[in-house]
Amino acid sequence: MKSVRLSRILSTFVLLAAWNAPRVWAHCQVPCGIFDDNMKLMSLIQDADTVIKAVTEIQKLEGKTDAQSVQQMVRWVNNKESHAQAIISSITDYYLTQRVKASQDDYQERLVKHHTAMVAAMKAKQSAGPEAAQALKDALAALEVYYPAPAHTH
Repeated sequence: MKSVRLSRILSTFVLLAAWNAPRVWAHCQVPCGIFDDNMKLMSLIQDADTVIKAVTEIQKLEGKTDAQSVQQMVRWVNNKESHAQAIISSITDYYLTQRVKASQDDYQERLVKHHTAMVAAMKAKQSAGPEAAQALKDALAALEVYYPAPAHTH
């Protein structure tokens, strides 16, 4: 009887822990065909917008040395880093592995544009200037030709 009760308590604990765990948005590397390429790209563009916002806020804090400003600066830098890295990871783990294929007539062009976006994300991580952040957004926008929004039919 004790083992059944303990098992139920542990099961409840595991369920509660899983429910409260941070959500991770990832996708398997099996091309299942259910991923929305344009929606994912729009998410990356939103990440680039966050990088732009972070750079703007970092620049506003430049020269301030009070504890609150330094803490906010660290938070903005961390945000910039994580969003730029998310772009690199998504392009590498999803687009380059599942959507850019050697059989495509414009394969070289696609490789260059995806690589350009990854390099732009890396440079945005390394820079606190708005030029690098805008170059990242522009590089992602150049990918829209490959992943257009679906046409809505009514």
